Amino acid sequence: MKAVWNGVVVAESDDTVVVEGEHYFPEAALKREYITFSNHRTSNWMGQAQYYSLFVNGELKPDAAWYYAEPTDAARALKGRVAFGKGVQVID
Repeated sequence: MKAVWNGVVVAESDDTVVVEGEHYFPEAALKREYITFSNHRTSNWMGQAQYYSLFVNGELKPDAAWYYAEPTDAARALKGRVAFGKGVQVID
């Protein structure tokens, strides 16, 4: 699977976990040169989500990816994994 934004692959892995229709990539699959910090946080049944923004070809996509640093027991398979939001294409 590949996560693509602004014409650039920002993550790639054959090892994704799918939860609620979202592919969660291993954190090691991220192309770190495109990942930037975000202060955004949300919470749901999986735990508190922390976000990353993307910066590609001079363009910023705020809060484009999220991860659960300490997922709930029900979502423990997501530990160390990152998913991408709207606008980021996840393709096979």
